[in-house]
Amino acid sequence: MPPKKRRFGRVRKLPSGRFQARYRDPDGTDRPAPHTFATKTDADRWLTAVEADILRGTWRNPDLGRVALGDYLTEWIDHRPNLRPRTVDLYRWLYRRYIEPTLSTVLLSDLTPGMVRAWYAELVAAGATATMTAKAYRLLHAVLVTAVDDELIRRNPCRIKGAGEHHTPERPVATIAQVLDIASRVPARFRALVLLAAFTSLRYGELAALRRSDIDPRCQTVTVRATLVEMSDGRMIFGPPKSAAGRRAVTIPAAIRPDLRRHLRDFTADDADALIFTGAKGAALRRSNFQKAAGWSASVAAAGLPGFHFHDLRHTGNTLAAGTGASLADLMARMGHGSTRAAMIYQHATAERDKSIAGALSASIAKERGRARSGHAGKAKR
Repeated sequence: MPPKKRRFGRVRKLPSGRFQARYRDPDGTDRPAPHTFATKTDADRWLTAVEADILRGTWRNPDLGRVALGDYLTEWIDHRPNLRPRTVDLYRWLYRRYIEPTLSTVLLSDLTPGMVRAWYAELVAAGATATMTAKAYRLLHAVLVTAVDDELIRRNPCRIKGAGEHHTPERPVATIAQVLDIASRVPARFRALVLLAAFTSLRYGELAALRRSDIDPRCQTVTVRATLVEMSDGRMIFGPPKSAAGRRAVTIPAAIRPDLRRHLRDFTADDADALIFTGAKGAALRRSNFQKAAGWSASVAAAGLPGFHFHDLRHTGNTLAAGTGASLADLMARMGHGSTRAAMIYQHATAERDKSIAGALSASIAKERGRARSGHAGKAKR
């Protein structure tokens, strides 16, 4: 009795003794299975599974995933909406440094969880920092999430639990006395920069992008409208703040307004569009050169804070502001946080409350300065 003819697909025995399965896809294209089978039964089972996928509407064209990861990732970065220049720069750097050498030519359809685990293990073995390893993994995971959405692959092969997480150690917090000490040690052109960073919670890029017109005539408020980003190739780019909430007006504590007025008088051009903080030659501040120009390492070490980063001034300011009794909503508004949750909280913050935060900070600064003056006077009498 002749064998029963298959309703879907066909199987033939190859000269090697293995079996090949073929079928017609929903578009009428004749397709072979991606591999041969040891037995006819195995080939039949594979065809049955393919037919079931077609009937359920879950069949996926196997050619769709035949795109090199490197090509897809590069296009993903180029077409990603609303990415900030610095983020684009970081993604491209992470790709070149950590992903391209190993995975760039691998087809999306061939990428497996095992290959991702091997790649991740190689990064760790090569000594990549935990922070960079986590960032590279998060980038790869995000790209492949999109590949799943594009129906190029069925499942995301990035399945290493916790690989994209990295918890940085808690950064140090300076006292008000230490902030004032640091400000007194750096060159005069950077004194107001230090004070504003600590007592208005502005980011470095926001401070570097400030123009004279961003400070009201009485030096009572500073308005954040832009940020300055230094790219990996050395380009300096002015762009919008980190988020919508980053566009904000922040009240300047009264105790440091005289310092800002002196800075504007001595180091800032009169033009409304002039940058408030510049290098010695009048150029925009480069983050890469700031530490050397400011003598930062020696200044913070002398203030009793070795290893203290400039960004820690913002962390310090946020901590000091929280100590004034400010609510979470007030703090989020002052800090310019841009997450969805922070933006919702930001809507409830008021300018009046922001002024009270600045007032409390100012009182603390003035008290510390008065204590320092009293100490010097006492020593002089002795």
